[in-house]
Amino acid sequence: MKLLIMAIFILSISGNSVEAKKNSKMDQIKMMQWEEVNEILPKYSKFTVVDLETGMKFRVQRRAGSNHADVQPLTSKDTAIMKKIYNGKWSWKRRAIIVISEDGKIAASMHGMPHGGGALKNNFPGHFCIHFYGSTTHRTNFMDLSHKLMILKSAGKLEGYLEQTDPYDLVNAYIAGLKQQDRNIVSLVSLQDLEWENLLYKIENIRISRMEVLPAEDVGDQLSLTVPVEVNLQLKGTGGKNFTGKVLLVRYMPNEQWRVDSVKFFEEVGIR
Repeated sequence: MKLLIMAIFILSISGNSVEAKKNSKMDQIKMMQWEEVNEILPKYSKFTVVDLETGMKFRVQRRAGSNHADVQPLTSKDTAIMKKIYNGKWSWKRRAIIVISEDGKIAASMHGMPHGGGALKNNFPGHFCIHFYGSTTHRTNFMDLSHKLMILKSAGKLEGYLEQTDPYDLVNAYIAGLKQQDRNIVSLVSLQDLEWENLLYKIENIRISRMEVLPAEDVGDQLSLTVPVEVNLQLKGTGGKNFTGKVLLVRYMPNEQWRVDSVKFFEEVGIR
């Protein structure tokens, strides 16, 4: 009798262990290549979108897209949730999301601007785009940098990417973080911890129009580096302006991550 009870106990523990491993695997957020996602989430498939920052979620259906997924919220209720994520205003801003399907959780990025055609009765005037790792836009054969950063953020790989990237890609990531008004991205790149909410709110749009790049051997073991740039900005209440100057990068050891001197940058650009 004791042996029978022991056997049942062992089987119970073993079963729970298998189930725990299965659930643990399903909870992992995978950074899957677009080609693979394109197969497991075909046209007309339905899945759940979870906004990483707020935790709010809504249901969508993929309707089209060859380089990324063109999707629509399933119902008017789903549309309302999506609009709430964007603070009540549709926007091209990228957001880190998790896509939940039968195959588990997948790191992704979305924007929040209805465009093009739509076929569902959902109070959403068109469709929006979801990008996965390796997705490209309609106009280029390359990943959109802002979408890429959001996907890395969703997958928990953003910090590792920024630690290893070269100083020029780091400046591009910094400007992309400012453009998307993403506190997480800019704080990981910035030398100083600033009042990001107040600063990011003022930046409606920003982009680099030109950047001078030195050969890698010229950077060497330097602990500071100035990167000449031309930047176009759109500031809240001020309008458009152009900035021609330098972004100062510093690091404490040759093998450490570069960081942007944000105080100097904002002073020169005129953001206070």
